[in-house]
Amino acid sequence: MGVLAALAERRGQLFPFSPICLGLGIGAYFALPVEPGLLHWTVLGAVFAVVFLVALRVPETVRPLALAVVLVLGGLLLAGARNAMVTAPVLDYRVYGPVEGRVIGIDRSFSDAPRLLLDKVWLAGLPAGQTPQRVRISLQGVDAGAEGLPAPGAMIGVTANLSPPPAPAEPGGYSFQRQAWFDRLGAVGYTRAPPVLLDRPEGAFVHRMRMRLSAAIRARVPGDEGAFAAAILTGDRSAISRDTVQSLRDSNLAHLLAISGLHMGLLTAFIFAALRSGLALIPPLALRLPVKKIAAVLALVAAAVYLMLSGGNVATRRAFIMVAVMLVAVLADRRALTLRAVALAALIVLVLQPESLTRPGFQMSFSATTALVAAFSALRAWPEGAWRPPGWARAVLAVVLSSGVAGLATAPFGAAHFNQVAQYGLLANVLTVPLVGILVIPAAVLAGLLAPFGLEMLGLAPMQLGITWILGVARFVAGLDGATWPVVSPGPLVLPLLALGSLWAVLWRGRAGLAGLLPMAAALALWAGAERPALLIADSGGLVGVMTPEGRALNKPRGDGFVARSWLENDGDAASPEEAFERAGFAGTPGMLETRVGDQLLVHVSGRGWAARVPEACARGWVVMAREPENLPPGCMLIGPAHLRRTGALALRPGGADGVEILSAKEASGDRPWVH
Repeated sequence: MGVLAALAERRGQLFPFSPICLGLGIGAYFALPVEPGLLHWTVLGAVFAVVFLVALRVPETVRPLALAVVLVLGGLLLAGARNAMVTAPVLDYRVYGPVEGRVIGIDRSFSDAPRLLLDKVWLAGLPAGQTPQRVRISLQGVDAGAEGLPAPGAMIGVTANLSPPPAPAEPGGYSFQRQAWFDRLGAVGYTRAPPVLLDRPEGAFVHRMRMRLSAAIRARVPGDEGAFAAAILTGDRSAISRDTVQSLRDSNLAHLLAISGLHMGLLTAFIFAALRSGLALIPPLALRLPVKKIAAVLALVAAAVYLMLSGGNVATRRAFIMVAVMLVAVLADRRALTLRAVALAALIVLVLQPESLTRPGFQMSFSATTALVAAFSALRAWPEGAWRPPGWARAVLAVVLSSGVAGLATAPFGAAHFNQVAQYGLLANVLTVPLVGILVIPAAVLAGLLAPFGLEMLGLAPMQLGITWILGVARFVAGLDGATWPVVSPGPLVLPLLALGSLWAVLWRGRAGLAGLLPMAAALALWAGAERPALLIADSGGLVGVMTPEGRALNKPRGDGFVARSWLENDGDAASPEEAFERAGFAGTPGMLETRVGDQLLVHVSGRGWAARVPEACARGWVVMAREPENLPPGCMLIGPAHLRRTGALALRPGGADGVEILSAKEASGDRPWVH
């Protein structure tokens, strides 16, 4: 069967491929090494218009291919337009001084410190046209549970160290710069002094209401249980201890903290089922009114309220779109859980925020949803005469199947982005996820309904019991031997090949769908053969890591901690920076360490008296330093601050004309607006 004939035969089944084609265009935009100019966009727009007009006139047998090209070109244009919309000033250099702004967000940093997100920013000595729209400041040394933190909407002043969003820790690594660009975050930094309130809170009414609700929940439910309850009801995760968050991550239960598809789906499903059942019990209403549609409308309203109370972050907005599409399908007398509904939700998300395609939340939520819908659709087609489990076992099997399917679908994306696989994640999810739907979410709804009467503890008490069980399971599973399995970072082609292959296998029915196994196998082969750089140099020049048979060895046990942990995680190495420092990878003496890449010797110079050691180091090989010497011997190859400001972090491998191939972070990132 030819391609056109196959497309014609499945003409009514091709809509789920629409977000894939749009995503291909968006992905192509982010893969470009150079940002297109105005002329390029003009030509591309003209080509898009021509292809679109042609697609409307070609025969129906060819139209699917023409529309696929339209969607790919549309994805490119859409991502470029989004980039233009979010363009905002980014700080060019490090500054220290007064900062004023309005608090619009409060969370925690990786080091467990409170962190404030500010808009309406004023920086001393910086013109308004160069001032970032948003800055994020970590409050170092301030108690994370202190009630004295400024309220959302408050205007504050603080003296802070600010810098541009950091570049990737290594060439090809995670680009926080790109995420910050699309979030309009132009500077990040820290302060060791408490902020000063300049003006009472204004605006941000919903945010202040959320924080008051979060504080009220934590006042009635103490400890991590209250912090967990506040997180899943209001999106405020600032009170959860770092150890608890780590246990949830290691047991593959961290998704329970994010208000995403699971919570939104369970909440709306519970409200929809409760309303529909309740209205059906009233014969005059059940006989005269479309109770199913009334329940769908009220569930949609409840979902919108939940979206508002949760802060409306990216994951929650994405979940709301998915739920809204399915409830609208109910209103239109269509089946809610279909691949077409999932595809429509993905299209809406990509149109509104094309950059979501590159983020793990989008990839994991839609991979899980697509896999679950496909799996249960296949079960609905189970032959009538075939064996079926007894009624009492079906609910248990559904829970196990759901956790297994969602876990398998999201595992590659989680491993690629977070460099670990939770070995007992399926066990943890089977023991906890059903409780979320059966107890935690219904109890939360009950608490909300009874709160106006002062009886919220009737709902919060059982909710606390459920959360206690969830946290207990997380700590137990995270404490098991081999709970997490470190995974090396894949190359840039691995996830696209896995995604495209698996989607083809799911969406294209028949034997031709098995062709999707080929790109999946290629992706796994590439991942298995992923090679890490022989030597990495941080953009500070102070940290160097060389690959050894035992794993990467670091030149120091402390300092540049985030970069060191990123390197080790990307290596698939569970060692701490202190353990990596103990490995034998460097020779020489403290302050003048030597290592070799291929035939090239590199010397790292540091410590007191560093200037006197530079000439000897230059005579021996390439010199790596965190400082800039005043008098450099002729012909010395110095990798120092000035060099690293131009290149960013460096990765070295054996080969090339000088015996060493060098790749810089800026070279790998390309000439894009977010790279600075």
